[in-house]
Amino acid sequence: MKFSEGRQSHLAHEIVRVFQREGLAEIERDKHVLREIKRVFESEHERGDHIDDVVRQKISSLSRHVPPGSPEWDILYKRYYDEEDRSRRR
Repeated sequence: MKFSEGRQSHLAHEIVRVFQREGLAEIERDKHVLREIKRVFESEHERGDHIDDVVRQKISSLSRHVPPGSPEWDILYKRYYDEEDRSRRR
């Protein structure tokens, strides 16, 4: 899911507030931390898009036609997405 710039900013500020309130991190320069959090959001979005492309290609390359939106397609998509996600996190 792609977050808007405003949503990214809001979530990044919330994360920094929680870190500070809970004593999880000492943050000297908020701007650097906020920028890094937003970079991670973007990176995860790009990773998810890439996995989506790979999964759709896998489904379309099956020997039988599986129509998009069908229950079988949804099951295959979830299974392949989870497999691809796990393999990339190792």
